[in-house]
Amino acid sequence: MDSRARNLLDEALGLDQLTQLKPPLGGKAVLIEDCVETSGSFVLHQLIKRLLTAVPNSSNVVLFLAFANPFSHYDRILLGEEGKAGGRSGLFALFANITKVLNALPESNRKCLTIVIDDVSLMEVAAHGSSDHVLDFLHYCHTLTSDYGCSLVTLNHEDIYSSMDGLVFLKQMEYAADVLVKVEPLATGLAADVHGQFDGLQMTVLNRGSLNNRMSNFQFRIKENSVEYFYPGARA
Repeated sequence: MDSRARNLLDEALGLDQLTQLKPPLGGKAVLIEDCVETSGSFVLHQLIKRLLTAVPNSSNVVLFLAFANPFSHYDRILLGEEGKAGGRSGLFALFANITKVLNALPESNRKCLTIVIDDVSLMEVAAHGSSDHVLDFLHYCHTLTSDYGCSLVTLNHEDIYSSMDGLVFLKQMEYAADVLVKVEPLATGLAADVHGQFDGLQMTVLNRGSLNNRMSNFQFRIKENSVEYFYPGARA
């Protein structure tokens, strides 16, 4: 496997030319969509690994948010109206903590912070099923990317949304993303040595507001301690 094949994912995410002078992801918002059949967690793993180890002595910081329980489980002091734990108040408190972390960093290092959310569907559970509260929270996080120059990465499960409201929620997230990544099963069905396919779209605004779209498409095979990437047709 040549060096280009090993870096297909890095190229798709814009991580193939990390330097001390260039902030990771360049203040972009990245949305990773997977499904129950094909997990995209390996993309998060690769991204975090690259951010923290690719450039020696860098100032890169990853703020990792993982959700496994409602906010009331983490902090029962946070109360909403009528003394009940509120998902909205929990998200507001979480956003306040993120802002506090950013403000604690030296101003020159704030653009080197990447907020990673794993995953949006569990955030909805933590917010008692309110997609509106989650969208508000994600919108606030997007404002941080423009105000501070930091980056935002979110993972979501595309195939859990079947209702019209759920599909609208998904489209709103896709619309706000600068980089959209889809991790899916093979369109041709199962294969012994190919575990899925990767479709990526980077949207960059050029001078005078014109868009430059860069698309990526390749397949992958998950091994015990690594992931192999290759172009369609490179495996029998």
